[in-house]
Amino acid sequence: MRKCGVLLFTALWAGSVWAQSETTGLNAMEEDYITPVLKYQILSPEVAEFQVRQYLLNQVAAPPQVPSTPQAWTAEAARLRRHLVDDVAFHGWPREWVDAAPRFEEIGVIETGGGYRIRKLRYEIVPGFYSTALLYEPEHPSGKMPAILNVHGHVGAVGKAIEFKQKRCIEYARHGIAALSLDWFLHGELNAKGNDHSFGAHLDLAGANVLGVFYLEMRRGLDYLYNNPNVDRNRIGVTGLSGGGWQTIVLSSLDERVRAANPVAGFSSLRSKIEANGYSEVGDIEQLPPDFLKGLDYSYLVAMMAPRPTLLTYNAEDDCCFRAGLVKPGVYDDVRPFFKLYGKEDVFTWHENRDPGTHNYQLDNRLADYRFFGKQFDIPLLDNEEGVASEIKSYDELSVGLPKDNLTILSLAQKLAREITREPIPSGPSAKAAWSSAKRTKLKEAVRYKPIDIEQAWPVATTKRRDVQSLSFLFVTSNRVSASGVWLRSVAQSSETAPVTIVLNDDGREAATGVVADRLARGEQVLALDVIFSGKSWKDHAFEFAQMLDVVGDRTIGVEAAQLIGVARWAEKRSGAAKVRIETGGIRTQLVALVAAALEPDLFSEIVTRQGMRSLSYVFDLPVEFEQAPELFCLDLYKEFDVDSLEALAAPATVQRIHDRELP
Repeated sequence: MRKCGVLLFTALWAGSVWAQSETTGLNAMEEDYITPVLKYQILSPEVAEFQVRQYLLNQVAAPPQVPSTPQAWTAEAARLRRHLVDDVAFHGWPREWVDAAPRFEEIGVIETGGGYRIRKLRYEIVPGFYSTALLYEPEHPSGKMPAILNVHGHVGAVGKAIEFKQKRCIEYARHGIAALSLDWFLHGELNAKGNDHSFGAHLDLAGANVLGVFYLEMRRGLDYLYNNPNVDRNRIGVTGLSGGGWQTIVLSSLDERVRAANPVAGFSSLRSKIEANGYSEVGDIEQLPPDFLKGLDYSYLVAMMAPRPTLLTYNAEDDCCFRAGLVKPGVYDDVRPFFKLYGKEDVFTWHENRDPGTHNYQLDNRLADYRFFGKQFDIPLLDNEEGVASEIKSYDELSVGLPKDNLTILSLAQKLAREITREPIPSGPSAKAAWSSAKRTKLKEAVRYKPIDIEQAWPVATTKRRDVQSLSFLFVTSNRVSASGVWLRSVAQSSETAPVTIVLNDDGREAATGVVADRLARGEQVLALDVIFSGKSWKDHAFEFAQMLDVVGDRTIGVEAAQLIGVARWAEKRSGAAKVRIETGGIRTQLVALVAAALEPDLFSEIVTRQGMRSLSYVFDLPVEFEQAPELFCLDLYKEFDVDSLEALAAPATVQRIHDRELP
């Protein structure tokens, strides 16, 4: 995302009096007295991150409690499946897409002469969006055969042709198991920029939960196997590494057609993600979709497997994520009692890989997999891969082919966004008042607004240089997630009861020097504010913590707007002002300010935005990347609201936009 700019105003020193002057650069006064104060670090990144981790830990569900009877858990697991599939995964998705029969077409067959063949398949995820698959099957099947759905994670452009996946599928097929190998978004034949998983955030903004497209993509493969006349429906399994391990546990726990599962190094409990010392534990956006872990955790998904056979495979020294020793308590130890409840402790097993012990699905893990599925599907145990290496084929040999105009995750989101229609903003006073009341209720629900109070405003630093007085504050909030800001005024030109402007900037308060100087020159008091995930306290990885807020049922934009509202009330009380004013720089703080003003319109007198957006369509069209502006991607926000409707909800506060951004 391009660096946000602001329209800079400068102030010239003349004795004790400020006078406004427009220039192209910062004058000496601003550099000497304002910029250093705004750059002062009030909240360290370590403390900011710790506070958010603590907040999230308080939202994490307790481990699932074992009921008194297996029947009670069976009923509860069924309820959870319905909720997670219907209310979460398919939130906002057209029912005709969700309920559509699987559409697979065979493109060609590779006769290997090695006791198995490979069928090349293309299938529809949703209309206009296709993926590819390979079916490895015995050359001479005998009766109904078991089947295993093979999914993969982040293997790069090689996709389904990755060596370890080919070996596994060949070995299955040579021993009488049908093996369906799916490609995955951004990998293999779906290796297009628009399929970057982070673009799933654009689906959220358009009103379709990101989890839906990932769930449909893998569920189609299960549909194919379940409907295959040669497959024994009582012997269908799923396995995959990393992102494939995540797919395995999600699909298997939510769809009981899966009779056995072996997720490999693909997930951990949310508590483990928060506590682990490393960002790699967090995972991609689809692994933490909005509301998926509200009142739940991944341990619940594992428990929902009971009493179906489940092997959990992790690596002792994983160099990617989910190290065995960190995740075992939350996804295995906590879940064993559920299998015991059914008298099936023996079908819930753990395999810890130490050779090589890194992030892998190499021979040791594959042999454990073969033993597991061989036992569960009652077929001869496999204890080697003799001759498999010579059967590996190239990417080109396994290529299936996709339509030239195939959709991507991004273009699908853009398509859904273009199809959104909203009721017009009424013009009559009574109709507009009724509209505002109804829409404000919807906005509170969409952003999950939870009012916060400023419990303590700690004055941590102060300066008084010639005419510029400053106080730096750490704002301790009722949810224990701090904001920080610098309060400035001209001693000669204003008083402690002068009007107040709160200034925010996408690049942090230090980027707002020109606006601060301008408001001081007008005799105002100014609070240069950084809310959560902005400024020096949050230079890296803010988006990962934003994902975790969303997955437990919060919304990042709602938390930020609540902070702004809480600080504005504090500023109003401190100064005695009837209302406060806001100025922003950039699209992130623009949206925070507009949401805050729309939620509490009587709190603000005016909102001025610079380098903002005319419409949230800008987010789709540029496109803005999730990692750079996570608060913009609030589930359902664009479906219900746009910049104009938020501005209308801010009334009686006035809104002025200056130098809106243009598409390149």
